[in-house]
Amino acid sequence: MNTKLFDEKLLKGKTVVITGAGRGIGLAIVNDLLACGANVIAHSGREGTAKNLDGLTSSVAEADFSDATSVDDFIEFVKSKTSCIDVLINNAGTMLGRFPADQLTHEQYQSVVNLNQSSVVQITSALIPLLRNSNHASIINTVSISATTGGSPGSSIYSASKAFVSTYTKALARELAPDNIRANAVSPGTIVTDFHTRYSSEQKLESTRKSIPLKCLGRANDCSPCYVFLASEQLSGYITGQVIEINGGQLIA
Repeated sequence: MNTKLFDEKLLKGKTVVITGAGRGIGLAIVNDLLACGANVIAHSGREGTAKNLDGLTSSVAEADFSDATSVDDFIEFVKSKTSCIDVLINNAGTMLGRFPADQLTHEQYQSVVNLNQSSVVQITSALIPLLRNSNHASIINTVSISATTGGSPGSSIYSASKAFVSTYTKALARELAPDNIRANAVSPGTIVTDFHTRYSSEQKLESTRKSIPLKCLGRANDCSPCYVFLASEQLSGYITGQVIEINGGQLIA
């Protein structure tokens, strides 16, 4: 936890809702938010990961967002906890597998889109009224370097769903600005989490590492401070509609 990096009063009194908080980047974000004094309402996606939030926040719901009904349940859970949201972080998402384009089934396609794309729209749409109850609210969506590069073989729908969220974020920024709601996205590159344990070989990761100008793969804690930055009106109040790339130079646009 990067406690020494942050002022414990930076987000004091702020209510933050975050999805995909049970592991990896999401868990690192939760730790940093709490270090800044935020009140965190969290979602944990993969079964059993809610336990990783024990002792951090008592407001945790475990749900599989590839199922739209579970998304509705989480929305109701949030509404039962608060009537005002200062920061919404849509972080839940993963590939679910590598699916070759010529072998992709409708069920695989629908599951990936539900998780990475539809749930973001569903949650954001439902919680905008609670964000409007904040004086200065912030939406932060997690996308991916693959939204720009197209990703690697077997990740076409995952990459496309993240590209959708990038564009959706920019549209939200324009539409919600009159309500003092900012919208930005964080786009991680190759970050060492169990995402790559499941979907990338050691050889692929080493090849990627060598291609990165900083010659190292990222860590969850390399990403999480950016979410704190975008959550804080004090630090980023004039930033909206942006996609911030965190990739060690892997992508330089």
